[in-house]
Amino acid sequence: MNMIIDSLDNILKERIGNIEFNTDFRISMLFELLMQDKELTKEEKIIQSLQLYYPNFNEIKDFKTAINNILWFYSGGKELANSNERKNTRNNKQIYNYEFDAEYIYSAFMQEYKIDLQDIESLHWWKFKALFNGLTEETQFVKIMGYRTIDISKIKDKKEKKRYKELQRLYALPDMRTEEEKEYDFAEAFS
Repeated sequence: MNMIIDSLDNILKERIGNIEFNTDFRISMLFELLMQDKELTKEEKIIQSLQLYYPNFNEIKDFKTAINNILWFYSGGKELANSNERKNTRNNKQIYNYEFDAEYIYSAFMQEYKIDLQDIESLHWWKFKALFNGLTEETQFVKIMGYRTIDISKIKDKKEKKRYKELQRLYALPDMRTEEEKEYDFAEAFS
């Protein structure tokens, strides 16, 4: 698949068929936030995900395929190779959050592309992600993600280290882990 050469509509139709499927970036943002919601059960997340992407939810004949199609679409038309790959991506530190960073993302798209994410009627998720990934360090949002990921232990200058610690504190994302995950991470730090 090549999003420059191939029609996104044709790619989607080949995979999903003629059933209506919502490709707007807002749906995939909601999906990501939904997956991070610790108060919902796995079953609730599955049903709500299907309802987000499939406007005609009652037309779904094969729920397992529909779920796999959502995961395929969300990942940019790529299949996750195996459960180890999923596990590795889960352990990566989160550097942005669509809810917490909404204003920064909005302003970055305005600054970089002159795209008003509030007023745009629809923008395909894959196009949004390509633009998102192309944001430059000229935007405050990319600078903030840099602050969140910088390894302070590698900074030698005490003033610089103190400055980056303060920036990390200032722009820290809320801790979305459950108590069990926090306890596990704490135990892992000593193993």
